[in-house]
Amino acid sequence: MKNNGKYIIVLGDGMADEPIESLGNKTPLQYAHTPCMDLLAEKGNSGLLDTIPEGMHPGSEVANLAVLGYDVAAVLEGRGALEAASMGIDVLTGELVMRCNLICIENGKIKNHSGGHISNEEAHILIRFLNEHLGDDRLRFFPGVSYRHVLKLKGGDKRLNCTPPHDVIGTDFKSVLMKAQTPEAQATATYLNEQIRASQELLKNHPVNLKRIAAGKDPANSIWPWSPGYKPQMEKMADIYPIRTGAVISAVDLIKGIGVYAGLECIEVPGATGLYDTNYEGKAQAALRALKEKDFVFLHVEASDEAGHDGDVPLKVKTIENLDSRLLKTIMEETEKWTEPVTIALLPDHPTPCRIRTHTASPVPFVIYKPGNTPDEVVEYNEFSVQKGKYGHLKGDEFIKTFFS
Repeated sequence: MKNNGKYIIVLGDGMADEPIESLGNKTPLQYAHTPCMDLLAEKGNSGLLDTIPEGMHPGSEVANLAVLGYDVAAVLEGRGALEAASMGIDVLTGELVMRCNLICIENGKIKNHSGGHISNEEAHILIRFLNEHLGDDRLRFFPGVSYRHVLKLKGGDKRLNCTPPHDVIGTDFKSVLMKAQTPEAQATATYLNEQIRASQELLKNHPVNLKRIAAGKDPANSIWPWSPGYKPQMEKMADIYPIRTGAVISAVDLIKGIGVYAGLECIEVPGATGLYDTNYEGKAQAALRALKEKDFVFLHVEASDEAGHDGDVPLKVKTIENLDSRLLKTIMEETEKWTEPVTIALLPDHPTPCRIRTHTASPVPFVIYKPGNTPDEVVEYNEFSVQKGKYGHLKGDEFIKTFFS
């Protein structure tokens, strides 16, 4: 594959969905006003992409690695290790790393996976508090963004069955505590389940949570470790594809961690929150600046995924329209003026249907616009229209190879 100018992937996390009765049996992508997405589809070529290899859990770590063309089964070592990389946390041999959510438990059931979308400031206070009371030479917590944090355990065994909290909203937490896959991992499972219970006792009357409850907000009253693994071994994208340099832009530590291992520069954008109120305009401008200096930009927007997890249909429609009007429009209009050709791809990593409030493994719609290419007959961007697209149904690394071809 030869280098043909500049490349940018715009990924709307969890944008894909199912037909929803309140939207006239349309999906949010079908219902939303998205003239720029539709124009991109009209000018480009479309298809469906399987981002979840058979038998794997439809997590964002799996899906985003697949979008970038990695053999997920070969490189995946859990979400925690990827997020640790983005946070500059050293992971040594023999150290187990896990994503550690701050969640809300009410009447023994998981009410939400996000501690009521706790703020960074509040969350960091709680993580420091947990380190003071639970942390030691073996166990440490590291503060991340909002409810997303990292736990590192010396001598931990990764052979654990862990349940992502966003998959089991409304479930009795005791029924989904982690379980050992092998007898050797039982000590690790028992120890971490003990830390979950200890955190609940510590956090229930913490001033941060009492203040949140008084304000009508959900408390972040439990930790929830999941996605265990060790330090991954990944090739850099520049060693696989026809790019020399690249950048990743995201508010999410997981995506930035993938970028670190993929050899992409992580670019921070002020006001990038990972929620509906993220700085779309700032992300667009940061992407354009990066694209002038580098060959490739992976631009990730989390907002639609969070709306899907909340089951908030109007908000999901709004996040899609915001991505269209406040981010994609700017990128398309500005790159159109450049003399160097810019290939633009648009897709989600996975569906996050509002009905079930979690990820599914269904294929996602994608469009690739390459200046000078003959467009196919697709003129709208959504889950159904792209099925008539030129690229058909792709799997594995077929999408990224097509993108860079």
